[in-house]
Amino acid sequence: MRSIWNGAISFGLVSIPIKLVNATESHAVSFRQVHTEDNGRIRYRKVCELEDREVTQSEIGKAYEGADGEMIPITEDDLSHLPLPTARTIEIVAFVPADRIDPLQMDAAYYIAAAGAPAAKPYTLLREALKRSHKVAIAKFALRGRERLGMLRVVGDVIVLHGLLWPDEVRAPEGVAPDVDVTVRDQELDLADALMDTLGEVDLNDLHDEYREAVEEVIAAKAAGETPPETPAPSDGGKVLDLMAALEKSVRDARESRGGEGEAEVRNLHGRGTPKETGARKSTSRTAAKKTASARKSTSKAGESKGAAKKSASKSTSKATEKKAAAAKKAPAKKKAATGKRSA
Repeated sequence: MRSIWNGAISFGLVSIPIKLVNATESHAVSFRQVHTEDNGRIRYRKVCELEDREVTQSEIGKAYEGADGEMIPITEDDLSHLPLPTARTIEIVAFVPADRIDPLQMDAAYYIAAAGAPAAKPYTLLREALKRSHKVAIAKFALRGRERLGMLRVVGDVIVLHGLLWPDEVRAPEGVAPDVDVTVRDQELDLADALMDTLGEVDLNDLHDEYREAVEEVIAAKAAGETPPETPAPSDGGKVLDLMAALEKSVRDARESRGGEGEAEVRNLHGRGTPKETGARKSTSRTAAKKTASARKSTSKAGESKGAAKKSASKSTSKATEKKAAAAKKAPAKKKAATGKRSA
C-alpha cells in the first residue's frame, strides 16, 4: 500500500519514524456526466473570470476571500513557514480511556507503519504500552493543509490513527429530539426488548452493499444489450397504525425470517408475558387454581365419606360377629338342658 504521509510520532523524548497508509477504501460505483442526446462527456474547465479563458493547473494558486470579496493570495511558502510543530510530527498529548472519545468525532482512519528497521523497537514499545494500559493516545498532526486532532489505538499488531473532529466542529443536538411529552409503557419496552433479542447479533463480515451489487448488475446487463433486471417492490404488509401491533408483527416477522417454525410466539425477555398474554395467563392460572382447590376439596370429602363408610361397615360386622358368638354359646346350653330332661 502506498503511503500518503511521512513523518514521526513524538512520544515524550522518543521519536518514531512512521508512514501513514489509508486504512479504508471506497467501493462505490462512480458515474460520469454525459450529454443525454449523444453520450458525450461533460467536462468542467477552469476558466479565469477576468480573462475569460481556460487556465492550466500550473497557473492556479490559493487565495482567501475576505468579507468584501477581496482575494488575499496565500502561497505554499507562506504555509511552509507557519509555526506549526505538527507539520511533520504526530505529537501525542495525552492518554485516555477509549470510552472518553465521542464516536461523533471519528473521521478517516490510517494505518501507521514503522519507517525502517530502527523504528521497529520504539513502534513496538508504544503498541504494547497502549495494549497494556487499555487506553488510546490523543495526538495532534497536520495533514492536507491543516492541523488535525487524532486518536491512536491498537488493532492486532498495528497502530491505527483515527482522525478526530475538533470538539467545536460537532454540532449540539438542539431542537433535534421530539419536543412533545411521550410516555412509553413497560409493555412496549418489553416488546422492543423481544424484537432486539430476536434480531440478535450479526457478523459485520456477512453484510454487503446490496445497492452497489444491483447497480453493477444493471451496468452488466446494459453493456451486454440485455434488459436490466427489475427487483419487485417489497410488500409492506399493510399499514400498522398501532405501535403494539407493529412491535408484535415485527417480532413475528423477525423470528420467521430467522427460520422459526410456524407462527412465532411473542414472549418477554424478563419473564413477564406480553401485554396480550399476561391477562390470559393470569386468568388461566386463577381458573386452574380454583379447579385444583375444588378438586382437592371434593377428593378429601370423598375420602372422608369412604372412611366413614368403612368404619360403619366394620362396626356392623363386629356387632354381627358378637351376636353370632353369643347365639353359639346359648345353643349348647339349651341342648344340654333338653338332654337332661329326656333322661329323667
